[in-house]
Amino acid sequence: MDDRATPTARWAAIWFGQLVSLVGSSLTGFVLGVWVYQRTGSVTQFALIFLAATLPAVLFAPVAGALADRRDRRRLMVAADTVAAAGTAALAALVAADALAVWHIYLATAVSAAASTVHQVAYQAMTPALVGKRHLGRFNGLMQISRAVQIAAPLIAGVLVVTIGIGGVMAIDLGTFVVAASTLLLVRLPAEVARPARSGPAEAVLRGATAGWRYLRQRRGLLQLMMVFGVYNFLFGLAGVLVQPLILSFTTADTLGVLMFAGGAGLFAGSLVMGAWGGPTRRVTAVCGGLAAGGVALVLHAASPSAWLIGVVAPLFLFTLPIVNSSTMTLIQTKTEPALLGRVLATARVIGDASVPLAYVLAGPVADGVFEPLLRPGGALADSVGRVVGTGDGRGIALLFAVTGVAMVLLAALAWTRPALRCADALPDALPDDTPDPETAPADSRPAT
Repeated sequence: MDDRATPTARWAAIWFGQLVSLVGSSLTGFVLGVWVYQRTGSVTQFALIFLAATLPAVLFAPVAGALADRRDRRRLMVAADTVAAAGTAALAALVAADALAVWHIYLATAVSAAASTVHQVAYQAMTPALVGKRHLGRFNGLMQISRAVQIAAPLIAGVLVVTIGIGGVMAIDLGTFVVAASTLLLVRLPAEVARPARSGPAEAVLRGATAGWRYLRQRRGLLQLMMVFGVYNFLFGLAGVLVQPLILSFTTADTLGVLMFAGGAGLFAGSLVMGAWGGPTRRVTAVCGGLAAGGVALVLHAASPSAWLIGVVAPLFLFTLPIVNSSTMTLIQTKTEPALLGRVLATARVIGDASVPLAYVLAGPVADGVFEPLLRPGGALADSVGRVVGTGDGRGIALLFAVTGVAMVLLAALAWTRPALRCADALPDALPDDTPDPETAPADSRPAT
């Protein structure tokens, strides 16, 4: 990219390359998930894919944060993309040899998840230095578009898997990795963006990983925010695992793809709103408001086994996701010293995401073994709750959605009662007020090496 390009243009180029790569990864993830569910017919085995995608990420996050504060962040992102591409290539080879097994998918997903953690922490750590404090909220909103892509991917994947097969989808995925890596290598970044700030003598990686925890402990509002975020992610994880089985209980896989696309459109709209707006000055208000609105939308999922209903309430629920996520991320980034940002982001990821594997482990057994039997014809709740949400296949999952939504509304109320959390916006900003405007700041033509 031209040395005279503005920081905004550079960020946009990198963002676009990563978005293209995520499209490919989302396509592969969807077709592999469908493959596992159709082969096994088990919600539990389907949910284990989600577990394989999150548990390694949580376990590896502290190391990823320490690396992001000590190593060139662009090189870390390229290395992470390379590892993830190698996992996809291995699966493609197994598909070509007609030797793919369920455990292969779990293993490759786990490797890709660990690599993605390094990628995401490095990416988020260098964003404030590149876009500046003034526009950070807007850019965090736009980065949520990647989540919309992940949710909308099934509509495209459903067409591709019929026309070119699983192997062809994986070949597209590998091509998108090349796009992402090439963009990272070609865009010239100022040294201070790609290379982390130095603060004190170098520490061992494992000892350095604990610095993020110490930093958050000294700022109770931020620590409580991440704990609330962890509970939110647990509830979101339950719904995320079970939404596809819920929809498939009363409609076809083709309709599932359309509804997933509709949900992604809601998330996309929320991302655009946050990208244009940046969120309110009091970001805690946005977090609590988004939690409450999202909880109400989850409850409405249980009202009826109707594709039309899901087509309305799923986008409404996912519209709130960018509001909660981008507001939380911007608070962490603006209140954290740049030299510690990678480690604090990694610690925040551990606190916020540690509950997600638990949700994925519990979702299948709780749905199959507890809630579904309650609402089968003749079940314990068939003549009471069943009169409201219905009985039969999938209605136990619907009841679980309702319980999850109520819990999310209560979480929003509890968060607002915590004084330290409610005042987190008043903590001193760590990013300087004179951060250059990314539209007018002169570009440093020295590439980071």
